[in-house]
Amino acid sequence: MTTTKEKQEPIVMLNDKEMKVSDLTPQQQYLHSQLLDLTNQESRIKFQLDQVQASKSVFEKAFIDSAKEQADEVLNNLEENVNDNN
Repeated sequence: MTTTKEKQEPIVMLNDKEMKVSDLTPQQQYLHSQLLDLTNQESRIKFQLDQVQASKSVFEKAFIDSAKEQADEVLNNLEENVNDNN
């Protein structure tokens, strides 16, 4: 028994109606291709945004920690100066 793999023709859903891409006009095929490409771009951009937001959080935390360290040093120096004057 042999099985044949039939190539399934791409189908597009338009207002809850299935249509073969080959049945679309050339303009409709072009618009469909544009929509597919834009959907792919949107997914890639969302993926990249997730990476940017995660990286940004790391840098924000490092910045806050650095500023806190500096503030702590200034406060310690002030306390030492006050103690030295007493």
